[in-house]
Amino acid sequence: MLRSIASFAFLLMGARILGKQTVSQMSIFDFIATISMGSIAANLAFNTDTEVHHMMIALGVFIAVTFLSAFISLKSRRGRKLFAGDPTVVIENGKILEKNMRKMRYTLDYLNQQLREKDVFAIEEVLFALVETNGTLTVLKKPHFRTVTRQDLNVPVNREQRLPIELIMDGDVIEKNLTENHLSQTWLQEELKKRQLKRSEVAYAVLAANGLVYVDTYKDHIKSPVDEE
Repeated sequence: MLRSIASFAFLLMGARILGKQTVSQMSIFDFIATISMGSIAANLAFNTDTEVHHMMIALGVFIAVTFLSAFISLKSRRGRKLFAGDPTVVIENGKILEKNMRKMRYTLDYLNQQLREKDVFAIEEVLFALVETNGTLTVLKKPHFRTVTRQDLNVPVNREQRLPIELIMDGDVIEKNLTENHLSQTWLQEELKKRQLKRSEVAYAVLAANGLVYVDTYKDHIKSPVDEE
């Protein structure tokens, strides 16, 4: 039990040191290092034939090497290229670059799957498609296939200069958010009164970037709510 707790603590500490990079954002080097650290931590938890301090040293070394590689990548373009590699173009002006795909052992089936995930069902719509260093596909459509924006139509928009501010979560008022954004409890109560609500009835409330307040109550008043996973 103590070894398992120590293993979890070391992994948690390593994750905090290495930052918030998600699995989908990992380079090949990051993925290998993470798998190795997980294997060492598992052995620390249940392999009683190995000394605890040996496992901790090995885990510490892997964390240090991964952190060092991230630091080098941050400071040096050559370092980034060494550890992460470069993106690879797989479609150019609607043409599939089979040679580049063969280098990565990247199949047409997988290319089509990733294109569909980007809402692209016709390859001729694509100007460029690149496989990033973390394996995701980035797609730039040809100009006449791109989604029209308000800027394209010269439609005026209201400026948004802040993130949404959570006011109530799980029925509790987030005092810190009110204070940091110069909002008062009185103002919040007035907003709830406008909706004929009491604070105890509110599950979630947020001040959107456009200045409007969204409020969700515990009672949704839906006669036949969808109950599917």
